[in-house]
Amino acid sequence: MLHPNHQFHPLEVLPTTGEPILRLKGKGHENIVLTPPRARDAQYIVPILDDERVHPWISSVPHPYKLEDAEWWLGRVVPPSNAFLAELEALKDKTNPVIVDACPVRAIRELREDGSDVFLGDLVIDLAGQWWELEGSGFTEQEVPIRGEEPDIWTIGDYLAPSHHGRGIMSDALQTLIQEWAIPRMGVRKMVVTTLKDNKASVRVFEKCGFSFRKTIEDAIEVRGERRGVHVLEWNHG
Repeated sequence: MLHPNHQFHPLEVLPTTGEPILRLKGKGHENIVLTPPRARDAQYIVPILDDERVHPWISSVPHPYKLEDAEWWLGRVVPPSNAFLAELEALKDKTNPVIVDACPVRAIRELREDGSDVFLGDLVIDLAGQWWELEGSGFTEQEVPIRGEEPDIWTIGDYLAPSHHGRGIMSDALQTLIQEWAIPRMGVRKMVVTTLKDNKASVRVFEKCGFSFRKTIEDAIEVRGERRGVHVLEWNHG
């Protein structure tokens, strides 16, 4: 069922929770959705981000990854998410959907036949901030959305439970996010993304979604006490 508030268009409503959801468009992934983050997600995040198949490729998480780490992170993302949902609700009397600077859904979940769901990962679109992401744009930082002669430059952060790797879920989720929300609802026209060097799976996901390889930067970032290289890819709309 489509969300009754057209400011959430084209999102649906999850009947069991009343949350807005973005359903993946790819064949075979109809039961995979994006929802807002939930404070109770912590216990499900820990085993994913502590997994040897995931944490080496995420620069921003500690290892070992503990429950208090997940609770700290959710304490930073859930309140702004709730505030943005309230903002969209407050705009319901506007005639047309407005251009916004965020996406209300990011948690990847698998819906079960009994109405329950399983947390699978995270997919977030945010303003780019690394110097190599802003390189050549004239920006030195983007602390708040900038709407002027130069377009905002956005980036993507993501991870997926290893149990669901290799199924094309992340590619479908990213493509759905771009086409259904980022372009029409956020006015996104340019994205630059970063993956840690040798993360071939992540590079493949972005290339499948229309990103082109820009360059590799050696020793670009410190990850848990070690200097790591990064791959940089870019996407342009139109």
